[in-house]
Amino acid sequence: MPVGVQEVRASVTAPDGWTILVVNVGSSTLKFGIFPCIGGEDPLLRGVLEYSGPAGGELRITDTSETTSSMPIVAARDTAAGAVLEFLKGHALFPSVRAAGHRLVHGGARLRTPVRISTEVRSLLDEVIPLAPNHLPEELRAIDQLSALAPSLVQLACFDTAFHGNVPVIARMFGLPRRLAREGIVRYGFHGLSCEWVVETLRNSGDLASRTIIAHLGNGASITAVLNGRSVDTSMGMTPSGGLVMGTRSGDLDPGVVLYLLRSAGFSVSELDDAVNRNGGLLGISESSSDVRELLAASSTDARAEDAIAVFCYQAAKFIGASAAVLGGIDALVFTGGIGERSPEVRERVCERLGFMRIHIDPVLNRENASTISAGQGSVVVRTMKTQEEVMIARHVREFLRNSPIPLEA
Repeated sequence: MPVGVQEVRASVTAPDGWTILVVNVGSSTLKFGIFPCIGGEDPLLRGVLEYSGPAGGELRITDTSETTSSMPIVAARDTAAGAVLEFLKGHALFPSVRAAGHRLVHGGARLRTPVRISTEVRSLLDEVIPLAPNHLPEELRAIDQLSALAPSLVQLACFDTAFHGNVPVIARMFGLPRRLAREGIVRYGFHGLSCEWVVETLRNSGDLASRTIIAHLGNGASITAVLNGRSVDTSMGMTPSGGLVMGTRSGDLDPGVVLYLLRSAGFSVSELDDAVNRNGGLLGISESSSDVRELLAASSTDARAEDAIAVFCYQAAKFIGASAAVLGGIDALVFTGGIGERSPEVRERVCERLGFMRIHIDPVLNRENASTISAGQGSVVVRTMKTQEEVMIARHVREFLRNSPIPLEA
């Protein structure tokens, strides 16, 4: 039975002045926000750290006045969370934090809804690590480091897999012996918090279409088919390595490729992991960069950079087409994620392949990164949206606090 917030029922309202800390350890960034427990959803403080390396990086911090400051910080991925949390502990807002929410990529078969991180849940999360070995260790390290800094703090785990928890069996099953499915080897899907935020935002504004496809394009990328607000299929599989080609991840592979590399090419498991997750994708194809901005700038003079961009856009269009087949058509296409939101050229390249599905974009609106970029009456509505995973996590924490019997005294 899934472990989740539904297990806890009582009534408590956080008083004015209490705040929620949100920690989002991503594949290329670490983001955080401090949100009020009640009232508006705008963060009182937010920050982002892009991983660089042991030589250091830059933490950008923005307050309620939209004033952004920066500070140098050691930013290797395995030390980033600790460095950011140490900074936050010294901030004037930290004593007001009464609960924390964490984005976790994978919850496995049992953890399907937001859940308080108890000793039992923490042990279950260790068991899930093999399903996301390139993500969960850093995410769990952030939980443990925050526990060490603030042992009494209530912490919640919010899972990227949760939004896809009820996709149909036909979309979940691999073509493997069924006993393996019973052992948890199925498609889980990811970027769920991003998709959930898109769906809730569109529903609240009255703009949620019946058949919506969400293209979350970033360093990690996925395409999700949403029918009446529910995920019915998504491009990623058992792990975040599947689906379309990504920044450093290969995306889907012929299983025979994996067997060949292990049997005949002399690859070790570690070398295969590197090829699939760290040295593949856009980086592997271009042999120069995983950054779409750099590849686009070089594409006119570097054929390998152009190949990387072309493959990325081709595969995104292909998965969007497949999602439309699942939905029986398409009413709306939403681009989100760092690339989806901010790269007009990628959106143009993707959409130019989809005209047969009534997907047409206005070139001027597209260049301006307008919120709606579709063109022409009767066309599919095409939107760009900035994903707000941290806001979504804060909502889940607020819901937990409203229904939690846990005393929250200082």
